Amino acid sequence: MNTTAHPDTVLIIDFGSQVTQLIGRRVREAGVYCEIVPFQSAEAAFERLSPKAIIFSGGPASVLDEGSPRAPQAVIDSGLPILAICYGQQVLATQLGGKVEGGHGREFGRAEVEILKESPLFEGIWEVGKKYPVWMSHGDRVTQAPEGFEVIGVSENAPFAIAADESRRYYTTMFHPEVVHTPDGAKLLANFVGKVAGITGDWSMSAYRARAVEEIREQVGGGRVICALSGGVDSSVAALLIHEAVGEQLTCILVDHGLMRKNEAADVVAMFREHYNLHLIHVDAVDRFVGELEGVSDPETKRKIIGRLFIEVFEEEAKKLGGAEFLAQGTLYPDVIESVSFSGGPSVTIKSHHNVGGLPERMNMKLVEPLRELFKDEVRVLGRELGLPESFIGRHPFPGPGLAIRCPGGITREKLDILREADAIYLDEIRKAGLYDKIWQAFAVLLPVQTVGVMGDGRTYESVCALRAVTSVDGMTADFYHYDMEFLGRAATRIINEVRGINRVVYDITSKPPGTIEWE
Repeated sequence: MNTTAHPDTVLIIDFGSQVTQLIGRRVREAGVYCEIVPFQSAEAAFERLSPKAIIFSGGPASVLDEGSPRAPQAVIDSGLPILAICYGQQVLATQLGGKVEGGHGREFGRAEVEILKESPLFEGIWEVGKKYPVWMSHGDRVTQAPEGFEVIGVSENAPFAIAADESRRYYTTMFHPEVVHTPDGAKLLANFVGKVAGITGDWSMSAYRARAVEEIREQVGGGRVICALSGGVDSSVAALLIHEAVGEQLTCILVDHGLMRKNEAADVVAMFREHYNLHLIHVDAVDRFVGELEGVSDPETKRKIIGRLFIEVFEEEAKKLGGAEFLAQGTLYPDVIESVSFSGGPSVTIKSHHNVGGLPERMNMKLVEPLRELFKDEVRVLGRELGLPESFIGRHPFPGPGLAIRCPGGITREKLDILREADAIYLDEIRKAGLYDKIWQAFAVLLPVQTVGVMGDGRTYESVCALRAVTSVDGMTADFYHYDMEFLGRAATRIINEVRGINRVVYDITSKPPGTIEWE
């Protein structure tokens, strides 16, 4: 998407932190547009965006290492306000003539920061002389601040926990304000963009919608667009937005790979055909997908098979239509970051996302990705703008490879059917308890483990079902949902009684990090 329509942009320079996305999320929550760019291309982005403020992210490197990432000198010379976080603080200190050293005691996890001096950063949030919880994650630390800097907050292991040069509007934190474990962090970031940088928070989804429609029309012209509709919120919102822009030039293709939730394909087709005048092709490819996946246990192999078959089926359907110049995808910002390790850069690929890459190279198509600047919750707001029903907008995220990655070990048709039933019962219980909207994502996992059980007078030897539920803002970090035991007992009893093939249910209490939300 072209960002020239944003006169008030914050540029976030990414030094490879796994939580840089959260900085962007918090800035957007403050109603301010921002873009995240890897440090290697920060200078070009700085010129292109003409930002009003800069944020340096954390990162896994040590500024003491030769060739470690640095910020462009043009940014530091610009006179713009800078907020530098963790590794960013060390980069700024180093580039301005301060000192950073290792071996002073690492600090990971919760810490308390004591406020020493008033600052626009703390206005309405933190008071002098009091201590507040923050989240630390660093080994090295600043030992000598650059000239003009003053320490305005300290923690037990970080004498430069918060240091600022208020005359130049440079603010640095050793802790991570962007993560939920720093309870007031979002307000600190809002103060930086609002009170320090003076940016008015007026970026909205209605403005984004109007701009996106214009840009889709400009990009597509009179060409034909095909869209892979998965039934998820992302691809649905992308389809509606593109349909608003180019109407009948759009054809949606829903490939039913047999890895969807119970009745999902039929529900999606019904909604789009009945409520929106969209051209939608429903392809039944269940036998093809499940046939090739049977017995495959490696998660990356599963993803690759699904990705390849999806491309093949999609290509075949596109040919029947007479081809198209453009492919629409519901790619989101976190998908882009998690899938692409910056070229020669510090970010680590966590797992491949099957909807990023693959098709355009094979089909010689240009991508239309109107959501790739957006986070999940922003997509939901956009969905409301476009009139999607609330029951659909509020649906939990569902992975592209579907139930294949919720079935660790070898996949069989029987296992998928068992899992589908267990998952449907679990979600039904969640809805009945009024918990669905409080949970970011909930699902059942069928484990490749069989245990002894007793049913009636007989012994059973059947599968174990794990239940998963997490709370999250955007999926980058997540905490397990704290059910009461009565709920879990009820859900487990129903699953064991109603689903033949399961005789034991367990609940997953792993947060992200260290775990991922999905099991594979």
